[in-house]
Amino acid sequence: MKLISSEEICRTPIFRVTLDKAIDPAGFEIKRAIVQHQGSAVMMAVDEKGGVLLVRQYRLPARDFMWELPAGRVDPGETVLRAAKRELVEETGYKARTWTKLFTFFASPGYVAERMTIYVARDLKPGKATPMEDERIETRWFSMAEIGRMIRSNEIQDAKTVIGWTVWRERLRDSRKRS
Repeated sequence: MKLISSEEICRTPIFRVTLDKAIDPAGFEIKRAIVQHQGSAVMMAVDEKGGVLLVRQYRLPARDFMWELPAGRVDPGETVLRAAKRELVEETGYKARTWTKLFTFFASPGYVAERMTIYVARDLKPGKATPMEDERIETRWFSMAEIGRMIRSNEIQDAKTVIGWTVWRERLRDSRKRS
């Protein structure tokens, strides 16, 4: 497919929307409105006991409070890892000495161009959180088993959290099989 046109139809401080048109060599055309997003860093903070730090905040689109892995937008000119480090401190107060890329995915590639990258943050040091003015964030440590139960009971409905937990669990299982 070759992009033949892209027209901005909306701009907000967080994303913009373009009307894009693409064509393949046979002449097949696709025309879509696409939410263009800089990308997000997702942080899976894991303590020495294997606990995972989740945040709870009100999510206006979901019209509900949600438990989820902390995450934030990658600012222009910023690397995803730099955004992850910044966002972990802002939302939870924690700093990590060890960072490992876990997984990269598109949550809804049919109309959103947001690439999300999950990092595992370890060797944690607590500090003071500095959330944005419009954020009210609660933090709590959960065991992997608790998160699994919350996912199965539909208490956790956030895709990045489900994906992060699932990939991390599989990596732990794989590492145990090899040892």
